[in-house]
Amino acid sequence: MKPKAHQLALLSFLYWGLRRLFELVVLSLRSEDAKEVEIMVLRHQLSVLKRQVKRPDLKLPDRAILTAASRVLPNRRWSSFFVRPETVLRWHRSLVARRWTYPHRQGRAPKHTEVRHLVIRLAEENPTWGYRRIQGELKGLGVAIAPSTVWSILRAHGIGPAPRSTGPSWSEFLKHQAAGIIACDFFTVDSVFFRRFYALFFIEIASRKVHLAGITSTPDASWVTQQARNFVAHWETFPFRFLIRDRDAKYVSGFDDVFRSEGLRIIRTPIQAPRANAFAERFVGTLRRECLDRILIFGRGDLESTLRIFVDHYNRRRPHRALDMEAPAPSNRPLPPDEASGRVLRTDVLGGLIHEYERAA
Repeated sequence: MKPKAHQLALLSFLYWGLRRLFELVVLSLRSEDAKEVEIMVLRHQLSVLKRQVKRPDLKLPDRAILTAASRVLPNRRWSSFFVRPETVLRWHRSLVARRWTYPHRQGRAPKHTEVRHLVIRLAEENPTWGYRRIQGELKGLGVAIAPSTVWSILRAHGIGPAPRSTGPSWSEFLKHQAAGIIACDFFTVDSVFFRRFYALFFIEIASRKVHLAGITSTPDASWVTQQARNFVAHWETFPFRFLIRDRDAKYVSGFDDVFRSEGLRIIRTPIQAPRANAFAERFVGTLRRECLDRILIFGRGDLESTLRIFVDHYNRRRPHRALDMEAPAPSNRPLPPDEASGRVLRTDVLGGLIHEYERAA
């Protein structure tokens, strides 16, 4: 019986790994002078090959070895690689995409954008109209549309049944009640070994301060409820009145009960309306752009350490436009002088992925 393709790939990878391990043992027994000469010769050969081959053909074992070496090689030594850091990250994203690709689901073609906008306009300008009344008005305008389609469009945009309240908008509510609102959300991270982790966080709407609640690979009901208890126990007097969350099934009744016992009102966002939880979504986007999309995660401990360092940077040092370019919880560092003077010092965070600056005392 012939072995399958993935079994052959695994055997090939193990063979390559054993060879490189044996070479490393042999190399450790050589003298320092011999190593220096060999390094010089290898660097020269590499420069010759770079002139002749613009795009080397790397197999899966080659990519795995280069990826592993990139974690232990200092940044200043990356010139000896013939691939760039973004190439290594692209390899990982490609593997994750192939592993988590879901089958394409086909359904009915969506209604024309102009028709959807017209449905939403009629609903917003006429709070007492239901979906049947809107369908009748559209028919008079020469637009043929089923009442169920009107209902689906309204629901997708978070417009409830008639009669609708004409009170403050969602953005006005958030602005007026920001000091008493906190939002929460999950985001996922795939490790180098294709293990998916779920991270739960809370963000204060008024200050934009982020609290990392926990990380797990199995976000079951008991774990989610326990994270809610831990977060509430963090405060002597719980200062919030509203909790915004989406309709993810991971938020079980026990999770909500913990906050309701503190007098909070749970506000669930409409289906497929990420803008209703925009502050949490914005933080996730910032986290991915500035950190997670530029680094490889090897395990839960590596992820937890990375997230806690980034959240600390986000809360203490990263400026926010909504806070007049201040940080959510700025550190007690001395204010700079009125005139720019003195040497500017740089502190590297996450191995140089993020830089923090301040003037020398």
